[in-house]
Amino acid sequence: MSETVVECNYCGCDVWRHDPVFVEEVEDDERVPAGAFCNYACLSSYIDAEGLTIGATCEVPSE
Repeated sequence: MSETVVECNYCGCDVWRHDPVFVEEVEDDERVPAGAFCNYACLSSYIDAEGLTIGATCEVPSE
């Protein structure tokens, strides 16, 4: 377990005390940290609270 406290982007708790989920994004072909969350519940709540799915879509390949 890490000694460094990493706060959840949603609730502010130390993620290491739970089942952490880390998110990365790609910028200029490099992965960069984009968030740390206690678990998938905090990540899901953060996505909803920030409206991150509004207008988002991906392409689903047709068979």
